[in-house]
Amino acid sequence: MTKNIMIVGVGGQGTLLTSRIIGKTAMEQGFDVKISEVHGMAQRGGSVVTFVRFGEQVFEPVVEEGQADVIIAFERLEAFRYAHFLKKDGVLVVNDCRIDPMTVVIGAREYPENILEKLKKDHTVYAIDGMAAAKALGNSKVLNSVVLGYSAKFIGFDKETWLDVVERTVPPKTIEINQKAFLQGYEA
Repeated sequence: MTKNIMIVGVGGQGTLLTSRIIGKTAMEQGFDVKISEVHGMAQRGGSVVTFVRFGEQVFEPVVEEGQADVIIAFERLEAFRYAHFLKKDGVLVVNDCRIDPMTVVIGAREYPENILEKLKKDHTVYAIDGMAAAKALGNSKVLNSVVLGYSAKFIGFDKETWLDVVERTVPPKTIEINQKAFLQGYEA
């Protein structure tokens, strides 16, 4: 049985680091892991999508529409854009924040209203204010670790394995704050 995880966000939110942590954690448990990253215009605030697939034997890295077991979204609109990738019994974890894309900033489009309510009509949605938790820890850059900690409950594996992989994956100066952020989300 293959587990399909999709991570979506905006450039600079830690989407790529999150996918690497998930992939390494699955590898620690002996699974075959494939990761695919789609950067787009990430450095300019554009959409970033990564796929992590793990199981006994995985042949391709891309998650097909309607096949994601878990989607981790670091921003509401990104959750809305990619919700069609979620399988019927899948889980959508959404960091409840708004980052206006360039089309909204220049006035060409409007940011959709009531995104979470619309998503909840068709999907199992868990919303978390990861930014508030990260700021409470004193570092908004650990938003991704907070959201990953919350999402870890739906992905599987024990807490200690996750914390060990976080320690070995994040920059050395940020190990303690990232582990605290992970635990903040995990225990939420």
